[in-house]
Amino acid sequence: MQFFDRTIKHTVRTRLMKLEKHLQGDVAFYYGFIDPQFLRAFRDFIEHLTAKTKVKNQRLIFFINTPGGSVEAAEKMVEIMRYYYAEIFFVVPDAAMSAGTILCMSGDRIYMDYSSALGPIDPQVWNGKIWVPALGYLDKVDEMLAKANAGILSNAEFLILQNQDLAELSAYEQARNLTVTLLKKWLVEHKFKNWTHHNTNPHKKGQPVTLEEKQERAEEIAVELGNNRYWHSHSRRIGPETLKSKLRLEINDYSSDQILRPLVRSYNDFLTEYIARNGYQLYMNSRDFF
Repeated sequence: MQFFDRTIKHTVRTRLMKLEKHLQGDVAFYYGFIDPQFLRAFRDFIEHLTAKTKVKNQRLIFFINTPGGSVEAAEKMVEIMRYYYAEIFFVVPDAAMSAGTILCMSGDRIYMDYSSALGPIDPQVWNGKIWVPALGYLDKVDEMLAKANAGILSNAEFLILQNQDLAELSAYEQARNLTVTLLKKWLVEHKFKNWTHHNTNPHKKGQPVTLEEKQERAEEIAVELGNNRYWHSHSRRIGPETLKSKLRLEINDYSSDQILRPLVRSYNDFLTEYIARNGYQLYMNSRDFF
């Protein structure tokens, strides 16, 4: 078994090194929930990566596979990565949902292929047992309040509304507001930093892009990604074409890249199969961390 693990480690490292050479940065891989309890391990992981680098890279290539989690934890992960790296490229070979999508919005680039997905940014909150989408609760409460104002609230709905925890609902609202705030901040600071002139709006083509226009565009993206009435499902998988056409978000699509696509898949698919076989809930990988 030790020989088997050494062989896997060598194979993974060889494929990772090819990606580092091609994308010219440090490659880090994250698989699992975005959870506050993992932050110390994540900090140590990034510190280990940077400490082992003889020539300091300014660019991090961050592979992410996640169903989501805590937006507060996502914010701290960004702070940890940005402490060491001026530039972050997110690579989404499979899916980065919810808080994972929020995390990706902090990047300078987002790499996806036609089968990759981000998700709606309905923030998830811990209810003591599982992570639950916050906006679903808020929408139902708003719906019942509207019925109450119209005098058509049923007795059963009244009992449900009466039993709502106001502090919990406030926490859901705060999570939603934090999500929008972070997206606006990160998109303007990083994703839009090289957006200097209009190139798609026929009325403004060639004109300089102002800070106010960047902020407005960032808020539009945040609102659209958080519109669960449009997406209908918290688990809805949003592909790169939808992100580019509906949200007008720039995605580095490697679907037709005959060099990068095989490099990404040979590394990611091999590693995720190993993770699934061993039943790992959280897994991180770099050239010196297996």
